[in-house]
Amino acid sequence: MKKIVAVTACPTGIAHTYMAAENLSIAAKELGVEIKVETQGSVGIENKLSEEDIKNADAVIIAAATKVDKSRFYGKPILEVPVEQAIKDAKSLVEKALKMEKSADYLERVEEIHRKRSAARTGAYKHLMTGVSYMIPFVVAGGILIAISFAFGINAFKNEGTLPAALMQIGGGSAFALMVPVLSGYIAYSIADRPGLVPGMVGGMLAVSTGAGFLGGIISGFLAGYTVDFIKRSIKLPKTLEGIMPVLVLPVLSCLIVGLLMIYVIGTPIKSIMTALTNWLTGMSKSNAVLLGLILGLMMAFDMGGPVNKAAYTFATGLLASGIYTPMAAVMAAGMTPPLGLALATLIAKDRFTEDEIEAGKAAWVLGISFITEGAIPFAAADPLKVIPSIMVGSAVTGALSMLFGATLRVPHGGIFVLPIPNAVGNLPMYVISIIAGTVVTAFMVLLLKKKAS
Repeated sequence: MKKIVAVTACPTGIAHTYMAAENLSIAAKELGVEIKVETQGSVGIENKLSEEDIKNADAVIIAAATKVDKSRFYGKPILEVPVEQAIKDAKSLVEKALKMEKSADYLERVEEIHRKRSAARTGAYKHLMTGVSYMIPFVVAGGILIAISFAFGINAFKNEGTLPAALMQIGGGSAFALMVPVLSGYIAYSIADRPGLVPGMVGGMLAVSTGAGFLGGIISGFLAGYTVDFIKRSIKLPKTLEGIMPVLVLPVLSCLIVGLLMIYVIGTPIKSIMTALTNWLTGMSKSNAVLLGLILGLMMAFDMGGPVNKAAYTFATGLLASGIYTPMAAVMAAGMTPPLGLALATLIAKDRFTEDEIEAGKAAWVLGISFITEGAIPFAAADPLKVIPSIMVGSAVTGALSMLFGATLRVPHGGIFVLPIPNAVGNLPMYVISIIAGTVVTAFMVLLLKKKAS
């Protein structure tokens, strides 16, 4: 029996990672192929591939949107694809991987091809999403702890020595304080590996201290990564001194360059941009708020966890540190409605869907209430021209209503499970109505466009 090993990883490590792993396992079973899939999710590495697994494998599939270390697969045929491809067409990936020829220089050729493709198309996105994937657990943990602190009273944390004050110190003073440095550090890590962490995190700290915020953190991450990469290629030490390169030369030079640029060149203008953005969001009119919510809603539904969806999510998450909570509410609500609307449609008009889609609709309820937009992917893959416009309209309605009602959200994830936390959501009744309205609109649009299933 042929054997394949695989690695799946997505930016958030929540849904795509495990959906891709499951689809690859199902496809391999159908083709009579033995497979073991390692998932690199938000909880860490699960089902880790051993040296024996890799040694006995005929091919390797890497379905990832973040950086995956390929050095352990040396000499093996490697098929590297976006994580979404494993969700949409896992069977063809398994077939393609088995047809690949093994050769001594295969890894080198694959690396060269992907370096060119990454630089030309997806490099910056992958680096940003690597940073975001490491940042999200800090934001979620900090946001929930802050929300629990508010449960004792919106100003209870001001009383020193109390439990609310301690929760605020842990969530807001520590977890949230690390958000931008971690984002910046792991963007640099994605570009330059481990040597990028130090200047990346230092640049992120300077972004916070200079007021440049999450925008400054993104810029400092890319600056640090490419600075380290440039230094590594430019400075060649004698073999006897190569040991000081990672512990002395790289950290000192890269921190000096990134730090001086952040303080004297980048920090001030980015601070001005962040201040202007914050002031605009704080003082925007109802019409501007509705338009912003509509745009964020469209982005959340457009690719269901892809680059456009993650851009909207990153924008809203970054604003939490600036005390702007309305975009986060609109983004989470708009991300919940696609699977919820499709689940509702399968419930009220079963003749429009296949038996597999009706079964997927049951799971979509759980994914929707958990703020996992990817629950809509099976429906969109089967009928994209009807499903994608429908979910975009529903999410746009939800995002616009959430902003119109002035709903706020202090926690960046969790779906309905964070709604009962006192003070986590502002204007909770109208926020729930926004989600229900978008769900109903999505279902109505799907039923309007879809014909009876054959």
